Amino acid sequence: GRIGKHRKHPGGRGNAGGLHHHRINFDKYHPGYFGKLGMRNYHLRRNSKWCPILNLDKLWTLVSEQTRLKYKDHPEGKAPVIDIVKAGYYKLLGKGRIPKQPVIVKAKFFSKTAERKIKAVGGACVLCA
Repeated sequence: GRIGKHRKHPGGRGNAGGLHHHRINFDKYHPGYFGKLGMRNYHLRRNSKWCPILNLDKLWTLVSEQTRLKYKDHPEGKAPVIDIVKAGYYKLLGKGRIPKQPVIVKAKFFSKTAERKIKAVGGACVLCA
């Protein structure tokens, strides 16, 4: 149209001038946008109780069926290593049964029952930080 010209950014771009020439708008519609509040916590420990769990009956779902069968009756008695931390779990709980086949499990925490059941089938529990 013929009314006005588009003169680029006369008020500045974005939120420019919130403390200066656009102050009325910011005070009216966005109170509390500027300024600080409270104290900064330098060593904030986010949820330290976060500990995803895995039950023993789901342990073998982390490795393929071929791996399980490959180690089933291994002549040297080798066992597969299952690292549940890589799968996103921290603690292994002892619900359910596992096949009578040795397995090496790496985790941050084990429950007593899980440790007992793994050792009963000839496996080992490895703690990793």
